[in-house]
Formats: sequence, C-alpha cells, structure tokens
Amino acid sequence: MDKIKNIAILGSTGSVGTQALEVIGFNPGLFRAFLLTAHSNADLLIAQALQFNPVYAIICDDSKYSYVKEALVNTGVRVLSGIQAITETVTHPDIDIVLTAMVGFAGLEPTIAAIKAGKDIALANKETLVVAGELVTGLAEKHGVKILPVDSEHSAIFQCLAGEADNAIEKIILTASGGPFRGKDLEFLSHVVREDALKHPNWVMGAKITIDSATLMNKGLEVIEAKWLFGLEAEQIDVIVHPQSIVHSLVQFQDGSIKAQMGLPDMKLPIQYAFTYPKRVKNNFPRFNFTNYPNLSFEKPDIKTFRNLAIAFEALNRGGNMPCIVNAANEIVVKGFLDNNIGFLAMSDIIETCMQKISYKQQPQLADYLNTDKETRIFAQNLIKQMPLKALQI
Repeated sequence: MDKIKNIAILGSTGSVGTQALEVIGFNPGLFRAFLLTAHSNADLLIAQALQFNPVYAIICDDSKYSYVKEALVNTGVRVLSGIQAITETVTHPDIDIVLTAMVGFAGLEPTIAAIKAGKDIALANKETLVVAGELVTGLAEKHGVKILPVDSEHSAIFQCLAGEADNAIEKIILTASGGPFRGKDLEFLSHVVREDALKHPNWVMGAKITIDSATLMNKGLEVIEAKWLFGLEAEQIDVIVHPQSIVHSLVQFQDGSIKAQMGLPDMKLPIQYAFTYPKRVKNNFPRFNFTNYPNLSFEKPDIKTFRNLAIAFEALNRGGNMPCIVNAANEIVVKGFLDNNIGFLAMSDIIETCMQKISYKQQPQLADYLNTDKETRIFAQNLIKQMPLKALQI
C-alpha cells in the first residue's frame, strides 16, 4: 500500500470499534485512527485517544464533553461533542475510510454525509441499509463510493463474489448461529430474562446485537441489508442455522455451484479485509483447523417460534418505509427488554403492532425516514408503558 490509510471509527468503544482498533494496532504502518467517536463511554474513549492519538475524539453525550476535553487537554487531540459534530467531521479531506460501527439508526446521517464527501464506507451499522437502503446505495453509486461490508455474513458473501462479476447469482445463503435459545419452544422463551439472552454461544458482541441474535432479528436485518448490498430480490436470499459459526455464508451461482467463506468466529478478519480491500494482509489471528471441528451441522430456522425473522422478510417484501418501522420498533423493544420492562416474546408483539399502526410510505425520502423513525419510537415506547405485568413473562 502506498500510504497509511486514515480511518474514522464511528463507535470506537463498542465491540466492532474496539476490535477495529486492535487491527489498527497490529498494522501501524498501514492504518491510522484519525477519528474516534463514542456515545457515552467517556473513560474508554479517553483511553483509546491516549493510546492511538487521533486527530479528533467525539463524545455524543454533551454532558461528558468537558470531562473528555480536560482529560485530553495536553495531547493535541481535538475534542468535540454531539452527533452533528460527527456528521461534519466525517467529511474531513484526510479521511480515507469511515467504519460505521455506531449502534442503530444513529449511524444513518453520518454515513450519508461521509458518502457525499466521497469516503469509502466499511459498513458495520446494518441499520443504515435496513432503514434507507435504496437511498444510501444510490448515493454511493452517484459519488463513486465503495460500501465494504464488515458483518461477518456479508463480508463472506462479498469475498465469495470476488472474481465473479460476470456470473449471475442464483441465491445467497446467510448462516445464523441460532443464538442461545436454538431449539427452545415458546414456553421456554416465555420465561427467559436478559441475562439468559446475553449469553451468546459463539460471538462476543454488544448487548443490542446479542439480543437481536437471540430473537433472530439480527439475521432478519442482515437479510434486508443483503438485498441492497448485492442487488438481490427477497426470493434470492435464504437463511440457514449453522450452530458452529464456521461457515459464515454462501453464494450459489446459476450453474448450481456454491462458494462458502469459512473461518473462526472473529470479527477482526472482516474488519481487516474491509480496510485492505482488494488486498489481503498477513496477520497473526488464530487459524481454523478442520480437525477441531469434525462435524459442521445445518438446519432450517424456526420462524414460527422466532417470529422476528419472518417479520423482517415481510418488511423486505413490502418495502418503502416498512423496514424503517421494524428497525425503530426493534431498537425500542430491545432496550425495553434489557431494562426488564417487557418480556422476550413481547418484543415481536410490539414490532408487529407498529407495522400495523405506523403510516406506510411506498417511496420515502430522507425526511420521511426521519419522521417514521421518530413516530415509531414514540408509539413503541407507549406500548411498552401500557404492557400489563404479565407481559414481563418472568
């Protein structure tokens, strides 16, 4: 590589962000952490800034701005606060790649700003394409920007498609671990609590995505994201449960041939590939050994018990602002579940109610997405407040 790439990490204190900094730390001759942002984890942001000396450190929580600024006063790091500061700073001319690892809808506007500024996007914030896939991919094409997937499943598809530009995709197959409740029934799920749902069998992730994995909503969001990343129709996307999380996803071509991308469940590999694409760079990550995994198994997802996957496919088929409604409702109910305000099964109930009650728009613009998101969140929060105690299911 000719020069060090300046990386902006939106959400540097989360699971993906911290692993991205590990990748940067392993390769100081290739990458520099130019911009680091955090929602509210001021102490970790300060520690990261002291270690990596970025040009900018931004804390979204305005109340913690003075604390961060004072801690970094003698470092030369420029400290800012608020989401608007992120949206403005990602356009800096020296930034080469923007890793969007912020949680949820909050990542949309900074990602759009970065695309309009011509920055390549390493996409870990799947909600950006779930909410506004048509808008975002259209802007990327207009501005000549690459969207490089960081989710392990989409990175797997992306890698399988290398060198296959002239070959038609028959379908893609996204793999799912099944989460901590694979094989469980509704009776069991009616009694689970947050501590149970946060025990993912294979991946170390943030709380929100871990709950999404337990409900299969994470896979549903990935289905919607895949449509926009790879230009597919809903019927070209399959999901299969693969408990070992070794086969990260597969592509089937029109001649019936299937390519799979495999490896240990480690987010650092897709992060590094997004940073170095189209090249591969040597690393010291643990290697997969077939003899350690003599049995790889696959099964159909149970969409009757785990309704969120079916909900996501319905949203994809309806299009318009329906995925935005589903995403906003899901963010609210996951927080409600994590706060012990609703039970596990009530999450799907509330999302479905939002789909029925929130105004549907077939061809939304950015303002419509913003309004839909706000309207849905308020409606979902009110539904949670109205939940009877029995809905806690504990």
